[in-house]
Amino acid sequence: MWALAVVVAIYATADLARTLADALRESGMLEYTATMFSGGMLLIGVMVLVQGLREQSRGVEVGFALGVAAIAVLGFARGISAAERSHLIEYAVLALIVHEALVERKGRGRHVPVPAVLAIAGTTLVGVIDECIQFFLPSRTFDWFDIGFDLLASVLAVGSSVSIRWVRRWIARFRSSQ
Repeated sequence: MWALAVVVAIYATADLARTLADALRESGMLEYTATMFSGGMLLIGVMVLVQGLREQSRGVEVGFALGVAAIAVLGFARGISAAERSHLIEYAVLALIVHEALVERKGRGRHVPVPAVLAIAGTTLVGVIDECIQFFLPSRTFDWFDIGFDLLASVLAVGSSVSIRWVRRWIARFRSSQ
């Protein structure tokens, strides 16, 4: 349901984005978009940490998780325009929600082949549909570059969460073998 809510929000704002950007520019609030982006990235980092560190964690696991989250946040933030930043936040959040839902279904015995790949593919498909919608809007344009950002956001978000879980399992196996 949360993933559907995010998708609806993304599609519903397709025509509103340019209007909102123009309004922010005219009111002088555009300079605060970097702060809003940082807040959004912080929330994504928290989502990655929460998904990767569900149970009680030890120092090594927390350190690794914080490192992955920091790399993801810095990677998202470097040299990216404000327009692409919104794609990174929207699609990272969507990918994490979809991935978590697929992992949960797999954990309950349902057949979910590779949750990470399915989450990335599904999220990217949502981005392709978003760009197709924008093709028909007079104030927007279809942009392959945006689809690339959507893919990048989903790969980084899901990859970070999967990496944290992998390290947890690896550490648990290492500790049990000692």
